[in-house]
Amino acid sequence: MGKALYIAEKPSVAQEFAKALHLKTRRNDGYLESAEAVVTWCVGHLITMSYPEAYDEKYKRWSLATLPFLPEEFRYEVIPSAAKQYRIVAGLLNREDVEVIYVCTDSGREGEYIYRLVEQMAQVKGKIRKRVWIDSQTEEEILRGIREAKDLSEYDDLSASAYLRAKEDYLMGINFSRLLTLKYGDSISRYLNTKYSVVSVGRVMTCVLGMVVRREREIRDFKETPFYRVVSTIRAKEGGQTFEGEWRAVKGSRYFESFDLYKENGFKEEAKARELVDFLQDPSPVSCKILSIEKKKEKKNPPLLFNLAELQNECSKRFKISPDETLRIVQELYEKKLVTYPRTDARVLSTAVAKEISKNLNGLMKYTPAVPWLNDIASRQSYKGLAKTRYVNDSQITDHYAIIPTGQGMSALNSVAHTAKSVYDIIVRRFLSIFYSPAIYQKVAIVTEIKGEQFFSSFKVLAEAGYLEVAGVPGQKKESSESGENEEGEGTAGEEFFETVKSLKKGMVLSVESLDVKEGKTSPPKRYNSGSLILAMENAGQLIEDEELRSQIKGSGIGTSATRGEILKKLFNNKYLDLNKKTQIVTPTLLGEMIYDVVDHSIRSLLNPELTASWEKGLTYVAEGEITSDEYMVKLENFIRTRTSGVLGLNNQYELRSCYDKAASYYKKSKSKKQKPKGGNGAEQ
Repeated sequence: MGKALYIAEKPSVAQEFAKALHLKTRRNDGYLESAEAVVTWCVGHLITMSYPEAYDEKYKRWSLATLPFLPEEFRYEVIPSAAKQYRIVAGLLNREDVEVIYVCTDSGREGEYIYRLVEQMAQVKGKIRKRVWIDSQTEEEILRGIREAKDLSEYDDLSASAYLRAKEDYLMGINFSRLLTLKYGDSISRYLNTKYSVVSVGRVMTCVLGMVVRREREIRDFKETPFYRVVSTIRAKEGGQTFEGEWRAVKGSRYFESFDLYKENGFKEEAKARELVDFLQDPSPVSCKILSIEKKKEKKNPPLLFNLAELQNECSKRFKISPDETLRIVQELYEKKLVTYPRTDARVLSTAVAKEISKNLNGLMKYTPAVPWLNDIASRQSYKGLAKTRYVNDSQITDHYAIIPTGQGMSALNSVAHTAKSVYDIIVRRFLSIFYSPAIYQKVAIVTEIKGEQFFSSFKVLAEAGYLEVAGVPGQKKESSESGENEEGEGTAGEEFFETVKSLKKGMVLSVESLDVKEGKTSPPKRYNSGSLILAMENAGQLIEDEELRSQIKGSGIGTSATRGEILKKLFNNKYLDLNKKTQIVTPTLLGEMIYDVVDHSIRSLLNPELTASWEKGLTYVAEGEITSDEYMVKLENFIRTRTSGVLGLNNQYELRSCYDKAASYYKKSKSKKQKPKGGNGAEQ
């Protein structure tokens, strides 16, 4: 009887498979072997696509005459640093006594590609090939994956999309980088006074660069507009606390639809605001009448579970770590069996997982901080109805469900760094939150009137913490420059004051302590931080704050959960973008802006998030069997041909010079500000 060969993506994962199978193995060079099985591993990618000069020596020299480069058959080669392990793996794949190959590389497009390239290069024939697809590295999940392994051919469409993704990145990168470097590289290097400049272009990378540069230029071109609000300070009851009311020019106001208004709640000129205050203060003392008082409850549901993008955004905000670092940490937690597979786009669980969720909860009893919440969940048995909630939806899962704790590997938690422990903790808290009821806020909205002019006040107080017992009660939000209140336009009241406000009734007359003019200023758009940029990539260039809306348009993103962090890292390494490690704020460099201008004046569509997302969507269609690889390649090659031809016909270097000058003038001003003594503002301020 022949042996089974298990091939994993990393040595550590191979070890876990050997342990789960309880194999009595002996260690060999590059693999483990027992009487019935062999376990081996890749070291990430073993095979790569060959450079153009492997096709013909003429391609070694960059020349416009050899573009576009569109080979009929693609060539691949062994990565020199991985050659030894490739020879070992190839030898095992073709060993006569190996009957069944279990493909245990990461369960996703990239893991599929890693194995398929090795099999292709090794020319494996006549073997039974099974695909192991798992969501965590626990023994139970590994054994389930092996037991339920499907024939590798069932993943042929996924493999086809993986090959196409690589071909697309390769062809766009080589053709457009060579094309734009040859056309514009000299003008960039002359301008920057450098020896040479390579214009590095990528299908996803260039689009992300465009998002950041456009945002920076919006901020730069923003003209601050002052406006003036009129605010009343109202005494809730004799000797009691006060609250504010904001004047608005609603119907019935003497200023309704006036040209003097900046917006409904403010004037363009301070004098007009003062004029209103003078009118309202005569006669004195001033009082107001309650026109209406509305009381209602508002529910806030526990958020959906973490996918990788949401986790990267949360870690950027909380811990000021980059998406790349977050992925490294959560990958480590996955390999230590603490959490499920990290490279996922889903924010929900599968029905099958929901049925077994008590195993995760029971395992977490060994995580001391979670014990009080777990006891509460157990006493209420809230886990029993999980399958019927919004947190379980099979239709929203492609490769993997959301990132949750496995409830296993607790001993390994002691061996990870402090930040990794903190990342694990927020994954646990997000997971346990879904077994709790919504948070409930009591809200009160009051409209008061002074001499026919209306003032609006609103408050809320947390009445029932619900899931916030686990997630933590958020602090009061920072004041916005336009409203003077939190981002929801409400004050967050203390319970004692809230009880006073609730006692107020329609028609009551209250004393007005003061009427004041408050100056506000319009705000420019916010710069991206590393986390919000990942979210914007996931949502095709839109920074959508509302998580419900984000979940609705999922699947339209730029790049994938597995690649977005690496794309940002490449932009930083290329010196196209800067990352402030302390704040995680992302800004373009002068070189990055010049590259943007070059692309904007040559292949503008590369900067279009919707177009870039449509390429990714096309790869998904291939993976789902809705279109063929040939159909996709025809569109891709046509895109490259037409864009190359278009650039070759351009003569716009002089026009670009003025773009470079405009960008450079900003950086010169910024540099001079930073060199001023203390008190001068830097560019980011």
